[in-house]
Amino acid sequence: MRLIGNILWLVLGGLGIAFGWLVVGLVCCITIVGIPVGVQAFKMASLTLTPFGKQVVYSNSVGSVLLNIIWVIVVGLWMAIAYLIAGVLNCITVIGVPFGIQSFKMAKLALWPFGTTIY
Repeated sequence: MRLIGNILWLVLGGLGIAFGWLVVGLVCCITIVGIPVGVQAFKMASLTLTPFGKQVVYSNSVGSVLLNIIWVIVVGLWMAIAYLIAGVLNCITVIGVPFGIQSFKMAKLALWPFGTTIY
């Protein structure tokens, strides 16, 4: 199921969204100050490329909490809302439920990316 889900995800838009995250990461890494944000964008690109079968593990270090608060205020809230809307729209049909669940996983990561590891 994981392979089929990832293939369908890529064909139905995951490749384009992952490419967008990759471009954002590259642009952010142009400056030294933007490198931490670029790394988080690469993390989102990795999860967006093949979300089925991947797990996100969160940690709560002081530095990551402070960076996450800034992230939420600047961009994280809007990205999480977009993923939540996509998840709800996917869950309208029975066939879309697995894709909706993956969108909810990405919404949580888009809201709180610093201090996470993707396995």
